[in-house]
Amino acid sequence: MEAVHIAVVGGGLIGKRHLEEIDRSADARIHSIVEPGPDGEVLAARYGVRLYPTLDELLAGEKPDGIILATPNRLHAEGGLACVAAGVPVIVEKPIADTVENATRLVEASDAAGVPVLTGHHRNYGPVMAKARAIVQSGRLGPLVAVVGTAMFYKPDDYFDVGGGWRRMPGGGPILLNLIHEVNNLLSLVGDIVRVQAVTSNATRGFPVEDTAAMVFTFANGALGTFLLSDAAASARSWEQTAKENLSYSSFDDEDCYHIAGTDGSLSVPTMRVRTFAGTRSWWEPMNTTVESIDRSDPLANQVSHFAAVIRGEAEPICSARDGLKALQVVEAVTEAARTGGVVEIAGA
Repeated sequence: MEAVHIAVVGGGLIGKRHLEEIDRSADARIHSIVEPGPDGEVLAARYGVRLYPTLDELLAGEKPDGIILATPNRLHAEGGLACVAAGVPVIVEKPIADTVENATRLVEASDAAGVPVLTGHHRNYGPVMAKARAIVQSGRLGPLVAVVGTAMFYKPDDYFDVGGGWRRMPGGGPILLNLIHEVNNLLSLVGDIVRVQAVTSNATRGFPVEDTAAMVFTFANGALGTFLLSDAAASARSWEQTAKENLSYSSFDDEDCYHIAGTDGSLSVPTMRVRTFAGTRSWWEPMNTTVESIDRSDPLANQVSHFAAVIRGEAEPICSARDGLKALQVVEAVTEAARTGGVVEIAGA
């Protein structure tokens, strides 16, 4: 099968990772690179491809089969809309846009034009999420009742010194930078979130932005969820430190970051420990425990292969622009709930 040709827009950290995975893939080839900065020429020479200074110039020339947008957040919607207008399928890195309004414009444009737009929530393409989704969807847990989630880790002190210290200011905290990945996971595993409550604290670091947040989620299926988020906690209960998908992080075999409970059983992620009743459902009764095996693979590599299948018309997006919009809606609702101390309903969820 002929490989598809994918252009990467943005030569930063995640753009470089996409280039590496496309270069390794049997399903894709690097078409070109868009990067106006000094890294652009270096990357273009490394991979032997054409360099464009802007997305518009790329789209005005020989169009690629697909595009991956790894630009700053504020440019996501604008770039995605340009790709849709040109008829080129695109993966837009998370978040899908900088605001819900802009994300909605992109979703509506994609639907109207019939051009696939995917959101780069790469965890969706990893074996951990695939196995967890399969277990939940199999019905082994019964109707879902509750989920407990955590993303607790300690960002090093020098993390906050870059870029003039913008990470110390509102908008630079873990809600906007980290929570959106967790929300996307919960939406994929449990279903739509329709109501949010939240409180935040900056007591540990004392910065103007939050370092810790506690949330309560109400899901459309009636399940309730709690989530604790902190970038100032000496804890390993985060996806990065438990899922073993990014080897840059120290990993821990005995920790979970999600626990999903139904009426018949429960699943802990990512240890994939499943507990179910053998007979009568009662807290007096013992439960059977099994541990599901996982065949490890790189989510970013899997995302490239999936994108190639979408471009060829062989698959529907696993994580669409609409999925990205839903995650962004929840994160904005968390910010609003924390600001007001009230309950925020998510319209259209």
